[in-house]
Amino acid sequence: MLITVEDLVAELMARAAKTSRLIVAIAGAPGAGKSTVSAALCQAINTRDPGAAIVVPMDGFHLDNAILDAMNLRKRKGSPPTFDCAGFEVLLRRLRDIGNDVVIPLFDRKLDLARAGADIVRAGQRILLVEGNYLLLDQSPWDRLASLFDVTVFLDVDRLELENRLVQRWLAFGHNVGSAQQRALANDLPNAELVLEESRPADFTIRN
Repeated sequence: MLITVEDLVAELMARAAKTSRLIVAIAGAPGAGKSTVSAALCQAINTRDPGAAIVVPMDGFHLDNAILDAMNLRKRKGSPPTFDCAGFEVLLRRLRDIGNDVVIPLFDRKLDLARAGADIVRAGQRILLVEGNYLLLDQSPWDRLASLFDVTVFLDVDRLELENRLVQRWLAFGHNVGSAQQRALANDLPNAELVLEESRPADFTIRN
């Protein structure tokens, strides 16, 4: 079902009113705008109900570069095997328990590493906006996450626009045009195509 961000805010708040905690998956290809949309949703919800929502990024479960080097996967960083999916699953199951605060990791793009203990999901926060590339991926082990989400959202972006955004992302990190295009084509776009082709249908779709 196509929906706007504004209408999704109302939908999520209505659903959250009927349960103690609502866990929302916000998925999409690299460059689809997951972080931006999640932040906008969180701000809009907290404007109406202060402190109710928080963003929980999947990116906190990136494997460290030293591990990726040992696995010869550094060039594929951001692909499914370069995440600790099992650890992420454990976190989602912990977040089902509303009785306790839960410490979560976050990914620091400037440092290019995950920081443990970087944020806290408080017991009173009722709407958790979980965002990441592979939340709806219909492949093992990612398909084990399906039952842990109450609502699923997919961000739909034109492939050419995705490519432009991904190249611009690397340019912003100081790469020249050739290097930025190479990085996007060699890793980011294959990851994007995997998400687009192998993700389960979502409850709601946002054209971003």
